[in-house]
Amino acid sequence: MEEQSSLQGKIKITAILKLETGLHIGAASDFAPIGAVDSPFIRDPLTKQPIIPGSSLKGKLRTLLAKSYAKDYTLNKIEDDTKEVKRLFGLGAGKNSDSRPSRLQFFDLKMTDDSFKKFSAMDLDTYIGEIKWENTINRITATATPRQIERVPAGTEFNFQLVYNIENPDEVEADMKILSDGLKFLEMDYLGGSGSRGYGRISFKNFELETFSLNEEKISEVKKKLPEFKNLFEGVSVPQ
Repeated sequence: MEEQSSLQGKIKITAILKLETGLHIGAASDFAPIGAVDSPFIRDPLTKQPIIPGSSLKGKLRTLLAKSYAKDYTLNKIEDDTKEVKRLFGLGAGKNSDSRPSRLQFFDLKMTDDSFKKFSAMDLDTYIGEIKWENTINRITATATPRQIERVPAGTEFNFQLVYNIENPDEVEADMKILSDGLKFLEMDYLGGSGSRGYGRISFKNFELETFSLNEEKISEVKKKLPEFKNLFEGVSVPQ
């Protein structure tokens, strides 16, 4: 196992994630009563508001970056990811591989207050949700099987938050560039399911960065570059 690095400080990155099209990230359902939605989206168990799990965001970003760095036409095993991807997203303990912690800490994304006020007041199909009817067609019999997919409506905004551990100040600039590339890939791709049918298109705006350290002198050069890093992230947004 690789020795753990010291913690020089942290960078907190916040932004607004906006849904450009309806989003579906499925929730497990062991029982669906007659008339219920066939495939509901995941909700906060307390507020019942839709959320975007941090695990979904981390997995999607890592996969997009791993695919972009892959040398062959097929995606490599996770233990064969490039060192840049490993140091950002970590590597779990496994056979013949060194484990290492992630430099990135993801959070579940919750709706902004303004977005909640707007959509909770609307007369929607479900609580802050819309129903999308879809059909699967049997190629042999041409029989259609309709199903109901619950989606978070387009226009909904979520609070995006990410924390980066500063372990080696000399690698921060490169890591921020890789992360901004991953976010741009995500804007040109999708979150959740059914992306090839137009679901889950997103955009980012209003990036803000701040640092924290017990020894500000250690990260003084990193702090000076925050405006430069912010410009990197602000350049992520792809014209819709």
